[in-house]
Amino acid sequence: MSFPLVRNRRLRTSHAIRNLVREHAVSTYDLIYPIFVTHGSGIKEEISSMPGVYHLSIDRLEEEIREVTALGIQAILLFGVPEHKDAHGSSAYDANGIVQQAARRIKEWNPQLLVIADTCLCQFTDHGHCGIVHFDEAKGRAEVLNDPTLELLVKTAVSQAEAGADIIAPSNMMDGFVYAIRQGLDEAGYEHVPIMSYSVKYSSSFYGPFRDAAHSAPQFGDRKTYQMDPANSREALREADADVAEGADFLMVKPALAYMDMIRMLRDRYDLPIVAYNVSAEYSMVKAAAAQGWIDEKAIVMETMVGFKRAGADLIITYFAKDIARWLKEE
Repeated sequence: MSFPLVRNRRLRTSHAIRNLVREHAVSTYDLIYPIFVTHGSGIKEEISSMPGVYHLSIDRLEEEIREVTALGIQAILLFGVPEHKDAHGSSAYDANGIVQQAARRIKEWNPQLLVIADTCLCQFTDHGHCGIVHFDEAKGRAEVLNDPTLELLVKTAVSQAEAGADIIAPSNMMDGFVYAIRQGLDEAGYEHVPIMSYSVKYSSSFYGPFRDAAHSAPQFGDRKTYQMDPANSREALREADADVAEGADFLMVKPALAYMDMIRMLRDRYDLPIVAYNVSAEYSMVKAAAAQGWIDEKAIVMETMVGFKRAGADLIITYFAKDIARWLKEE
C-alpha cells in the first residue's frame, strides 16, 4: 500500500515549499497590454464597459506609455479608433493613420517597448466587417470577399511596419492572410518583422465590450463566415496548420478563458510561442463582480493567468496587465 509512505501534502506544508515546487508562474515578461488610441487632443475617456481602460489621444498617450514602462511591461498591442471610416477601411493603411502616428511616437518615447499592431479593417470600415463587402444579388446577401481583402491587409501591415511596429498581429481570419502579409512584408524589406497570427479566433460572445472600445460592431449580419464556430476544435488545428505553413511566428487563441482546451491542443502540437488573448468580456465580468464585492479580484485574476500558463500559453494579452504588474511588484 502506498499510504502512509506517499503523502502528497508534504510538499504543501509551507509557503516556501509551495514556492519551491510551483510548476507555473506569471511574470511581467508574459504580459501584453492592449491600448486604444484615437484622434483629437486631451482625450482620456474611460470606456464605460471596461473600467480602467481608456480611449487616449496621442497627446495623452505618452503618460500611459511611461506608466507601462515603469511597471516593467515590455509589449503593448495597439488598436486605433479612426476619425474617418469608409467601405474599404482606407484609414487602416494610411501612412498618417492613427495607429501609424501612435507607433511612431511610442518608438520615440521608448524604442525598447515592443509595439504590436493589430492588423484588421473592422475598426476602419463604415460597415464594421473585417474586409471588403460585396452584395450578391443572386444569393440575396452581403459577403466579405476574401482575396481582395488580403490586398488591403498587406497594405495595412506594411504601413504599420514602416511606422515602427515591431510585430504585426493580423486578426481578420481571412484565408491565406498570413502568407499574403508575410510576402508583402518581405517584399517591402521587413522580413525581420514577426507575425503574431490570430490563428484560432472564434465568433464569440465575449467580444462585446471590445466592440464598444473599438467602435467596430458590424452594422449588419455577423462574422460567422470568417470567425470560427465555438463548437469546433479540429477546425482550429487546420487553421493553425495553415498559419504555420504560411510563416506565422506566434499562434494566438482568442478568447482564452472558455478555450483553454485549444491553448493546450496548440501547445501540444506546435513549438511556436502560443498567445492567449484574455478578452474584453473576461475582463469586464471580473471587474463588475469585484466592484460588487462578490470576489477577490487579485486572487481571481492571478488564478486565471496561472491557468493560461498551465494550459500552455507563453504570452498573455490582457487588460489586467497593469494590475498584474503592480501585484507582482508587491510580492
